[in-house]
Amino acid sequence: MKLKHVTLLALMALAATLAGAQQGVSKTEIVIGTIQDLSGPLAGYGKQARNGMQLRVDEINEQGGVHGRKLKLLIEDSGYDPKKALLAAQKLVNQDKIFIMAGHIGTAQNNAAMPVQFEKNIINFMPLTAAREMYEPVNQLKFALLSSYYDQMRLMLPKMVKDKSVKKVCAIYQDDEFGLEVLRGAEAGLKSISLEMVEKTSFKRGATDFSSQVAKMKAAGCELVVLGTIIRETIGTIAESRKNSFNPIFFGSVAAYTDLIHKLGGKGMDGMYASMTWQNPYLDETSQPIRFWANKYKTKFNEDPAVFSVYGYTIIDNLIRAAQKAGPNLSTDSFIKAMDSMTVPSDIFGGPPMSFSPTRHLGSNRQRLSQIQDGKWKVVSDYVKP
Repeated sequence: MKLKHVTLLALMALAATLAGAQQGVSKTEIVIGTIQDLSGPLAGYGKQARNGMQLRVDEINEQGGVHGRKLKLLIEDSGYDPKKALLAAQKLVNQDKIFIMAGHIGTAQNNAAMPVQFEKNIINFMPLTAAREMYEPVNQLKFALLSSYYDQMRLMLPKMVKDKSVKKVCAIYQDDEFGLEVLRGAEAGLKSISLEMVEKTSFKRGATDFSSQVAKMKAAGCELVVLGTIIRETIGTIAESRKNSFNPIFFGSVAAYTDLIHKLGGKGMDGMYASMTWQNPYLDETSQPIRFWANKYKTKFNEDPAVFSVYGYTIIDNLIRAAQKAGPNLSTDSFIKAMDSMTVPSDIFGGPPMSFSPTRHLGSNRQRLSQIQDGKWKVVSDYVKP
């Protein structure tokens, strides 16, 4: 009887220990999950982000990890499909037992996956989307890297209008939540300087012909066109405009800040502006630290890095900072506590200084401008403070 009693106590103690164990954290390992588009319309972005994340993981592991724990990065492909993202999240959370989800790409994809994560107390860390839902309303399990499309336009468009002395502002935007967020931010920015949008025109996702939209904007005499576009639509709109001798100032969000615009669109893309933060890393960059990093990336992956490579690298770097600050007893609670008092200085890519608090889970909403000049993005403004 006494032996049974001792055995029962031992089993109860074991159950309590297991119940209190932190998923995804062992004595030797921290398991990180990410969901990328590796086979869909944003596969270029997804592969770059994955490589950037892996580069930083490999660096820290070579240095011994975080408090003696190596990082293990598990990658799933969503094909940029919210349904696949949901299945990927279920696998990572319930089968692979990840500690944290980091750098998941896409707004609809994150919205599909987050309920699965939150049910198991899994943090959604710095997803690759600039949607406000990634940090609003404040949730202890949501931390964001990129300021919203809405704020980018709201803050930067008034500056563009004043600097360029334009009166007629128009917009072409994708007819979905992304495009509408760009439009809403632009309209809010114009309202702050007592202007209204002269013309606005939309297109369906996947559109390839922008002739009617361009004709509409040309007829309205638009001097500055806000682009609620990503890659193909940005190139298509500007190329169609050049063909029709319509040459307004084109201004896009961070979604259009990619080397693919000038690589695929060619000389006609020169002059375009975009709101941005972290700088695209060119192999011949004048900044020696960026040039060194870009060539290290090229050596490892045998391809040029891009700004999404930088995002991926930065996300893991910030995760490492928080895990180090959380101390040896890493848990979801200790990670959140570390993040809620975290400050991050500007880095070699010119990312803005960031600070987090229990009521602020977006590190910064500052923005600056880049312009395509001679086939490359060039930073042309300092950060604009909100």
